[in-house]
Amino acid sequence: MSEFQKVVLSREITGVPVAQDFAIEAMARPEIAEGELLVKNAFLSLDPYIGSRLKGRHMSGPAPKIGELIPGLAVGEVLESRAAGFAPGDHVVGESGWRTHCVMDAAAAQKVDAAIQPLSLHLGVCGMPGLTAWASAHHLAKVREGDRVLVSSATGPVGGTVGQLARIKGATKVVGLAGSDTKCRTVEREYGFDLCINYKDADWTDQLAAALPDGITVYHDNVGGDVLDAALANLADYGRVILCGLISQYNLPEGERPAGPNPGVYILKRAQLSGLVVYDYMAEQADYAARAFEWIESGDLRYVEDRAEGLAATPELFAKLMHGDNVGKTVVALGNG
Repeated sequence: MSEFQKVVLSREITGVPVAQDFAIEAMARPEIAEGELLVKNAFLSLDPYIGSRLKGRHMSGPAPKIGELIPGLAVGEVLESRAAGFAPGDHVVGESGWRTHCVMDAAAAQKVDAAIQPLSLHLGVCGMPGLTAWASAHHLAKVREGDRVLVSSATGPVGGTVGQLARIKGATKVVGLAGSDTKCRTVEREYGFDLCINYKDADWTDQLAAALPDGITVYHDNVGGDVLDAALANLADYGRVILCGLISQYNLPEGERPAGPNPGVYILKRAQLSGLVVYDYMAEQADYAARAFEWIESGDLRYVEDRAEGLAATPELFAKLMHGDNVGKTVVALGNG
């Protein structure tokens, strides 16, 4: 098969995506126009929001049609450039789709520091997920000494980083929520949270109340639904709630939406509620990446990757992510970095 390959949608997705929803196809070597870059991808980023995008429910763009490329970010090396400020050998992050090589609009590509290794970090803790966590902990929640922080989906690259940044910023206690005992062990042992609660345990809400008896001062929510309801029930007065993701809704049938929490709880708790869209903070990406890498090198910030090798492994790995079986940042290594 050609060295130039891509992953396309092979059939309509109606439920939780499975590997058979996608196909690997050969592609011609892309040609570039003025203002564009030809990039050889090193790593593909597989992210939960793509599940929503595949059903046309995400702000990043429309759903692909059958036979069309699956969207997604990648980091790679510039092979050819017809854009000022970029040269062969530069490394960039940008919208690529799931393919070995891509044409990027230089205006939307972000040059990255290749000294930050592995390059996959630019898709995880040093990339958009890490920046999302920084926006939550630093800008919106303004975590400070003495805070008691709860994070849902705590094994993911956003949740795991939020908790660690909260600790760096002085939080007194950091508790995570995750969907298995294995994931909870990762949260505690790798990310250094004080505690992680398996929300599939029958008594998990009792465990949550016992873990934070004085109430939650900061809650970072990646899930919504019943998890959000439970966090709000344990929120301290004047608590800060950061709404970042809706994992509980990504695989719901079209038109089905759960009822939201009773707004009375926000009033009762005098809560501060903030919605987080990472695109508002993209100007800080390079500065954040440099700072995060310093924390990684010092041991203050740790990361976990769920990595597969080769484009052909992409559909199966994405299905694993959509079923909640991944641990850490999900990436596909293409052998180019």
